[in-house]
Amino acid sequence: MNIGVFVCHCGSNIAGTVDTEKVAEAARMYPEVRFATDTMYACSEPGQEGIISAIREHGLDGVVVASCTPRMHEATFRRTLERAGLNRYMFEMANIREHVSWIGKDMEANTSKAMDLVRIAVEKLRRNTPLHPRKFDINKRVMVIGGGVAGIQAALDCAEGGLEVVLVEREPTIGGKMAKLDKTFPTVDCSSCILGPKMVDIAQHPNITLYALSEVESVNGFVGNFSVNIRRKAAYVDWSLCTGCGACEEKCPARKTYDKFNEGIGRTTAIKIAFPQAIPKKAVITPETCIMLTKGKCGNCAKVCPAGAIQFDQKDSIVTEEVGAIIAATGYDLFDHTALGQYGGGRYADVITSLQYERMLSASGPTGGHVKRPSDGAEPKNIVFIQCAGSRDKSIGRPYCSGFCCMYTAKQAILTKDHIPDSQSYVFYMDIRSPGKMYDEFTRRAMEEYGTRYIRGRVSAIQPRGGRYLVKGADTLLGNQVEIEADMVVLAVGVESAKGASELAEKLRISYDSYGFFMEGHPKLKPVETNTAGVYLAGSCQGPKDIPSSVAQGGAAASKVLSLFSRDKLESDPQVSAVSLLRCVGCGKCRETCPFGAIEMTEFRGMPKASVVETVCQGCGICAVTCPQGAIQLQHFTDNQILAEVNALCRY
Repeated sequence: MNIGVFVCHCGSNIAGTVDTEKVAEAARMYPEVRFATDTMYACSEPGQEGIISAIREHGLDGVVVASCTPRMHEATFRRTLERAGLNRYMFEMANIREHVSWIGKDMEANTSKAMDLVRIAVEKLRRNTPLHPRKFDINKRVMVIGGGVAGIQAALDCAEGGLEVVLVEREPTIGGKMAKLDKTFPTVDCSSCILGPKMVDIAQHPNITLYALSEVESVNGFVGNFSVNIRRKAAYVDWSLCTGCGACEEKCPARKTYDKFNEGIGRTTAIKIAFPQAIPKKAVITPETCIMLTKGKCGNCAKVCPAGAIQFDQKDSIVTEEVGAIIAATGYDLFDHTALGQYGGGRYADVITSLQYERMLSASGPTGGHVKRPSDGAEPKNIVFIQCAGSRDKSIGRPYCSGFCCMYTAKQAILTKDHIPDSQSYVFYMDIRSPGKMYDEFTRRAMEEYGTRYIRGRVSAIQPRGGRYLVKGADTLLGNQVEIEADMVVLAVGVESAKGASELAEKLRISYDSYGFFMEGHPKLKPVETNTAGVYLAGSCQGPKDIPSSVAQGGAAASKVLSLFSRDKLESDPQVSAVSLLRCVGCGKCRETCPFGAIEMTEFRGMPKASVVETVCQGCGICAVTCPQGAIQLQHFTDNQILAEVNALCRY
C-alpha cells in the first residue's frame, strides 16, 4: 500500500505548539508511507486539491490527514478521496488539534504526541479495506412529535413541500405553550392571532394527519423506513361524531376538575373543550373526576349530546404509521414552583407562576382578562415579579439560564400597567438577558415608559402579613436590604425538559443531556440533527428557546427532511457489524445488548446464528465487545485494526 500523510498547520491553531514539519518528516519513515508533507489549511480548497494531486502523482492507495477532529471534517476529506478515485474509507484522521495543540504548550512534548497519533493512524490505515454502502428505498412520509409552535411550523413546511405528514400531540389540542399566552414580546401582539391561523392550516391541510391526545408507544426501523406505534388515548368521546358544540360542558355537574389549560387558575368541568380556538375542537372527559366513570351515575353529557358522541366504554387504541423521518418537537415544561419553599410556592394562594399570571391576563382566561388575587378576587396594586425562579440555581439542579424569562417578565409588567393603570410592578433580577432583535429596547420600555422598578438582587423570603405579602430581598447595586409589601407575587419559573422526554429519547434512540433535553448532532454544525439518522429536533426539546427561535428551528428541521427525501434511494453506512458464521455459536448475547435492535437470530445449516440488519445498525460496537467468541466485528474498527494501533504506540 502507498500511503500519503498530510499534516495541517490550521493557521497557528496547531503549528503554534506543534512542529508540523517535523511531524511530516517523521511520517516519511513509517511503513508504507510513500509521501508526507505539511500544509497550511488541509480543509481549504487548495489543501484538498493538493491531496488530490498527490494521490494521482504518487499513486497513493490511502490518505492520513493530521488536523482537527474528524467530527468536523472527516466527511469533507472522504469526498476529496472519492474525487481522486479512491474509496472513501481508505482514509484516516489524526486529531492533533483537540488532542494535542489545544491542551498543552510544550512544543517538544506536543510534537512527540502528534507523531504518535499519526503513527497510529498509519497503522490502522494499513489494515483498512474498501467499504461500499448499499442503497435502499425510502418512505417519503414524515412524523412530527409535538404540536407546539415548532412542531406546527415543521409540519406545515414539510406539507407545503409535498410530503405526507403525521403530527402526534399528547394533549387534546395542538398549540403548546404558545396557545396559553395572551401577548408575545417584543411586539405585544395577540398570541392567538399569530398561532390561530397556523393551527387551522394544520387541521385543513390535505397532506397532514393529526393524532391529538396521542403518544408514541414504540419506534422500530431505520432512516427512510421507520415503523411507529402510536397510542391514541381514550377521550370517552367519539371525535368523528363530536361537533364541538359545548352542550356537554354546560350540563356537566362535576365542576371541580383541575383546569390544565388554565394552569389550575379556577376549576372546570369533567368534560371539556380545552379553549375556544382548540384544534381539534373536540370534547374530552377527565376520567378521574367524571361521576359516570368513577361512580357509575350521572351521564348528563350523553343525554344532552345532539350527536350521540359520548362513549363511556372507549379504550386506548394503537395505530401504526410508516414514515421515513421523524421530527421531535416535544417542547418544555415549567419548573415546579412548589420546590421553592422560601417563596411559599404552593402554600400562599397569591404566589403564582408566570404562566398562571398569563392566563389571568388573557381575555379567554378564567378571569376574563382581569387580574385578580386568587385568595379573595381583589385587584392587586403592588405586584412583585421574581426572576430566575428555577433557573441559574445549582442548589436545585438548574444551573442553566432559561433564556426568555427576562423578556416575558418585562412583557407582563407592561401588560399589568395596561390592565391596572394605578398599579406598581417590581422586578427582582440577577441579570437582564435580552440579546434578541428589539429585546433590550423592550425591557427599557418597561422601565422607562411603564415605571417598572427593577431591583438587582435575590429574594430571600416571602412572608404573609395582614392579607398581603412581605417580600424580603437585597438591592446589590445600592448594597441595601429591601422589603416590599406586595398584593401578589409572580414567579418567573424556568424551563425544564418535557415530562417523559428521556423515555421518548430512548424510543427514538437519540441522546439527551443530564437535564433531559435532547442532544443535537453538533452544537454548531448540526443544531437540528441527532446521532440517529433520520431523526431531527425542533424547538425547546433541544434547549430553552423563544418563539422566533422555535419557528426557525422548526423550519430548519423541515428543510433537513426535504433534503433527505430529495433522493429516491438512501445509502447505508457500511461501518456496521458483520458476523463470522464459522465462529458464531448462536448464544444471542449480541442481540440482547444491541441498543438499536439491529441483530436477529437466524438458522444456518440447522444451527442458530446471529445476523446483522445493516440498515438498522448504528456502528456502536457494543456487540463486538460482548461476543465471547469474537465472531462479530465492527467493519472499519475490527479487533486487528485496534490492536495494530495499540501495538504501534507501545512498540516505539
